[in-house]
Order: sequence, then structure tokens, then C-alpha cells
Amino acid sequence: MLRIALPNKGRLSEEARELFNQAGLEVRGKSDRALTASLGGEFEAIFVRAQDIPEFVADDAADAGITGFDLVSESGRILDSLLDLGFGRCRLVLAARDESAVRSVGDIEENARVATVFPSISRAFFEGAGKKVTIVPVSGAAEIAPHLGIADIIVDITSTGSTLKTNGLREVATVLESTARLFSSPTIRTAADGGKRVALAELVAALDSVIHARGKRYLMANVPRASLDRVREILPGLNGPTVIDILNGGEHVAVHAVVDAGTVYRTIASLKAVGGEGILLTRIERLMP
Repeated sequence: MLRIALPNKGRLSEEARELFNQAGLEVRGKSDRALTASLGGEFEAIFVRAQDIPEFVADDAADAGITGFDLVSESGRILDSLLDLGFGRCRLVLAARDESAVRSVGDIEENARVATVFPSISRAFFEGAGKKVTIVPVSGAAEIAPHLGIADIIVDITSTGSTLKTNGLREVATVLESTARLFSSPTIRTAADGGKRVALAELVAALDSVIHARGKRYLMANVPRASLDRVREILPGLNGPTVIDILNGGEHVAVHAVVDAGTVYRTIASLKAVGGEGILLTRIERLMP
């Protein structure tokens, strides 16, 4: 049975649990505080800190894990990235005080002090930019460092930038973009037990089917046969609409297609304009392209 490391708290934990539930792998633990749980009876989950997951997976304490790309990059551990889950989106940015003369990386003076929770990523970034700086590792609240004189600039995580603005800081450059991803240990690729590779591939397919279904809807409608050319333009779908003859439908046929949820109102209006009727729209739980 595969062991999957999941974040034990926070937004990443909530969204990871929801993703597994939607994939039919319900998280079943003895209590909310349990350190382990069953995932639909198919896999075992262990709940640990998100920042510890790269170590657990790299050391084969877990076969796979869900955590942020930023945390894996900071750990320096070599893992296989199997699937971008699309949530936990954030950026690691370089920021300076509003009144600072630093407007770009090129403006940073030699030996400038940089406060950050991500010293490894920051060090590599400045080395790549040809800048010699002094990294000041902090465990949190890097935003206050420039105001206390601890550092000249910071490298910190942001989602919207609002926290930086609230604390009188201005973004200078993006260091790294991150999302939550499913990672596995490279040892699974060469393991003698091929069963784990098969199980991992099945897990990826299950989670990916949920991700593909997000933002999509399944649409069915009856349309005039004479309007099919126009309907195919309106409903490109994944491979064009499916056209089905209707028993005693006369000059009408049924069309089925997967459409984008964000523009479905336009799609329905366009179908009605070419004589579409009996239009039915439904959510998609899982989608295998």
C-alpha cells in the first residue's frame, strides 16, 4: 500500500483532503487529530508539516507527498514532480521598503542584508544574478526586518501582495513561482516492486481527472440538423461535440459537449440563436482527457 504524506494543517491540508475526497479516495481517520488515515481504503495517509514532506519523501518514509514547490526547492532534495495540483499558488518575491532606492535587482548594493525564510533559494537567486549579499535567515515575519534595521531587503512568500503593501514594502522582483504538487521519491522508478509504480500511476490519473474537471461543464442540447456546422463552431469541446440521432426527432439531433464554465452563458445564448432547445447543463466530477 502506498503511503502518502499530506500537510497536517492550513490551506494546503484542506485543499489536499478535498482533492482526495473528490477523487473517490475519502480521507478516513479515527479523529481530526489522527496522524494517519486511510485514503479510500486504497492508500495510507500520514499527516506532517508541509515543510517536512520533502524530507519524508526523499528518505522513503513516504512514497509520495503533497506540498508546495517552494518548500521542495528550499529543501534541496531531488524529487519527481508528478502533478501540478493548481492550488496553493503563490510567489517568492524580493521586496524593499517603499522609500528604498532599490527598484531592480541591479540596484542592490554589495553585501546588502537579505532577511528570508528561504535562505537556500535566495542564495541561489543572488548568485545567479551576480550579486554578493548577506543572507539573514529568519523563522517568520520577514516583513518587519527592514523596519527594524535587521535587513535592507527581504525575500518572502506572497499570494496577492497585500501583506507587503500593508507593511510598507514594495515588490522588486519575482524569485520563484509555486503551486502545490504531488511529488514522489525517484527510487520508485527503479524499485523492484513494480506494484508501487502501478499504484502511483493510478493515483496520478485519479487526481488528474478531478483537476481536469474543474472549470468544465457537460452540456446537452437538441439542435436543428441544418445548423450543425454552426453548432460545431459553438461547441468545439475536447474533440468537437458528440452528435446523436434522436428517435422520432425529425430535423433535430442531440449534441453533447464539454464546455468551459466561465463562458457557458455565451455558449447557451449562441445555441439558442441557432435553434437549440432542451438545453441541459451539469457539473463534471471527473474528466479523463
